Amino acid sequence: MTTFQTSNISLETANMLIDRAIGEALKGDFAIVASVVNKDGVLIALKKMDHSVTGPVEVSIKKARTAALFGFNSHEFGKIAQPGQPIYSIENTNGGMISFGGGVTLLKDGKVIGALGVAGASVEDDERIALLAAGSGQFS
Repeated sequence: MTTFQTSNISLETANMLIDRAIGEALKGDFAIVASVVNKDGVLIALKKMDHSVTGPVEVSIKKARTAALFGFNSHEFGKIAQPGQPIYSIENTNGGMISFGGGVTLLKDGKVIGALGVAGASVEDDERIALLAAGSGQFS
């Protein structure tokens, strides 16, 4: 029998990243939702801050899924998913994706192991918080 080793983000790392995102959000007095998915876009962990509205729950997951499934940050994905661009309307595939900032890929040895999604502040602040929380985005 052949066994395959896969590399996915751990629950421990997912929770650490979410806690970092919440820490950054608190500095700006934002109430966010942060989520982490594995390399296949499956939800691993999610936290919704007190006073956060409910809408960002699904948005944070879709931002993370977009980054994980396509292997680059949702902000960059959005640049090629706009009207007149090569993959316009692709966000309607894969159960729905997000083509704006806040989803950040997480890598190990140059390969995607998951992604972090942040939603609930402005798009710019979501992106900034996600990038700060992910740090280099490289994990061992």
